[in-house]
Amino acid sequence: MKLICIGRNYTDHIKELENEKPTDPVVFLKPDTSILLKKQPFFIPDFSDDVHYEVEVLVKINKVGKYIDKKFAHKYYDEIGLGIDFTARDLQAQLKAKGLPWEKAKAFDGAAVIGKWLPKVKFQNIDNINFSLKKNDAIVQNGNTELMLWKIDELIEYVSKYFTLKIGDIIFTGTPAGVGKVFAEDQLKGYLEDIEMFSIKIK
Repeated sequence: MKLICIGRNYTDHIKELENEKPTDPVVFLKPDTSILLKKQPFFIPDFSDDVHYEVEVLVKINKVGKYIDKKFAHKYYDEIGLGIDFTARDLQAQLKAKGLPWEKAKAFDGAAVIGKWLPKVKFQNIDNINFSLKKNDAIVQNGNTELMLWKIDELIEYVSKYFTLKIGDIIFTGTPAGVGKVFAEDQLKGYLEDIEMFSIKIK
């Protein structure tokens, strides 16, 4: 089981971090050890002073596939979820400046929150789902899958060129604008439409 993450998939988020708009999806991986265990708090690691939340819509793969055509991609998932890609932003900036991989900043233990899953059929249009993140009951991120540069089925087509998708693999589809720093005692709650998908305490 692997976590396949997409970076820079929302224009406003690209702008807020002053990144260059990519010509292809930006792809990186997180190991299964990065998954935050259910009902556990997120502990800010001692190697970072600037950990950011990034709320993302998730897709769980339900059958093995390779070189999946976009028109068939919808057959490879039947659940939609929500999660957080925690990022040690200070460490990421150091690594990027040296042209090094991001894994230490993105794939550390506990850096991936995976909330509840909902049946895909619950949504009228996968490419028009509202989602949001509240920090201490104030909305800090608001997004809609319509605003993705590459939609879910396009991502499955692209990613499956490079990696065989296996049952249980999860795709993190990118974060909208509004990312920010977490502090001890913060409470983060994520929503798909008006359904609470996770609640995380920061320690």
